[in-house]
Amino acid sequence: MDIVITYVDGSDPLWQADYARCIGKQALTKRYRDWGTLPYLFRGIEQCMPFIDNVFLVVARDSQVPKWINRDAVKVVLHEDFIPAEFLPTFSASAIEMFLHLIKGLDEQYIYFNDDFYPLCESSATDFFRDGKAAAHMAHHLCTFGNLFRRFVRGSDRMARRAAGVSKSLSYLRPQHSCQPMLRSVCAELYDNHKDEIHASVTPLREPHNYNQYLYTDYAYFTGHTFKQRISNRHLSLSVATPDSIHDSINGSPKKFVCINDVQMSEDKYERLHKAMHDAFMQRFPHKSRFEL
Repeated sequence: MDIVITYVDGSDPLWQADYARCIGKQALTKRYRDWGTLPYLFRGIEQCMPFIDNVFLVVARDSQVPKWINRDAVKVVLHEDFIPAEFLPTFSASAIEMFLHLIKGLDEQYIYFNDDFYPLCESSATDFFRDGKAAAHMAHHLCTFGNLFRRFVRGSDRMARRAAGVSKSLSYLRPQHSCQPMLRSVCAELYDNHKDEIHASVTPLREPHNYNQYLYTDYAYFTGHTFKQRISNRHLSLSVATPDSIHDSINGSPKKFVCINDVQMSEDKYERLHKAMHDAFMQRFPHKSRFEL
């Protein structure tokens, strides 16, 4: 099986120029902030996930690829390599997620990582796939509370139900917020049969009518291509994080993965948490991986 990682570095001046030309204003760089922790994701993959075949790094343009990336070990994929030209450039993760299964050479079984997910402890292939099915753990929700992400989740659930021929429901499903096991053929089936509707949802920036990656997970669930399995994962929001809680989440947790979610914060807090993250990750993964030069 393979891993797909989506990554953006908001400090890249060429990427910023693309954004300004497309959107008509400067990007909010904190929205696309790079914490410099991507090497630890790769170190975690090498140390904790030895069953992985290929790692694909998805970026908007070549200038987004960190200079330390070993391109002999990492398969770099540009947006133009798999996203239809009429949807480029895009600055929305939801838009990118609609097309990931179109990446050339991608295995039938792959795991989708945002760049804020990190392996911490050894996992096994059966944590993600068994008997040709993908792991999924679903929660039921009723309201969105005006939250844009929850609107994506609800809309994705409703479209997946229609596509799978499943009855409407007052509640909607939300898959576990973790790295996501995906089946390429199932994604392709949904995409090929409902391409026009999926394309109509794609925008350069996030909008309420967008779908997100859960569209494909929900469809796999409704069509019987998943098995019930919670991935061992801890979630830490930097809105409530302290240097001590960051250290504990990375070095004191028995969970196999951690998601460290960025938020708006003062520059002073950013500097303190940034140092704490690097110190903790360096303690956990002090040695370079084969993915690094």
